[in-house]
Amino acid sequence: MLDLRDVISTPGARLPFECELDSGRLAAPYVIAFDSVPRGAGEVINTAGALWVKAGVDAAMECRCDRCGRSYHREKHVDVSVPLVEAEDSEEAEAFCLEGEELDIEDLLETCFILETESRSLCRPDCKGLCPKCGKDLNEGPCGCRDDIDPRLAVLEQLLDK
Repeated sequence: MLDLRDVISTPGARLPFECELDSGRLAAPYVIAFDSVPRGAGEVINTAGALWVKAGVDAAMECRCDRCGRSYHREKHVDVSVPLVEAEDSEEAEAFCLEGEELDIEDLLETCFILETESRSLCRPDCKGLCPKCGKDLNEGPCGCRDDIDPRLAVLEQLLDK
């Protein structure tokens, strides 16, 4: 928890912070393990009476590709820039609610990291995945399985073969 009393009462004030985040909260389904503890660092800034959190979150993890199943290393950085508003002023969609004069900075950074996390992960953008028939990794080359042809369209294939 960060005590924001001094920052709230002093325009232009800055409160730097560094923290370790809960890797259990940050793990997406494709994350096998974190290589190290995810870390957040930044500052809370009072800009003309408005409080902002400007920070970055870094995590290094071992992931499993959603297409081919290979494991691979990935580093992820998330930039955080969110305003803090009092709970009764919480109409701003991108704002984080501040209750009292303390801020759970770990919760804020973990939430921002989760919101920036993709729902699927690929070992590379052009990953071809596995053959649905034989299970061969198509990134290593074709498998030799024949494509099933819809019998209703077989006549069209015969025209293409001519």
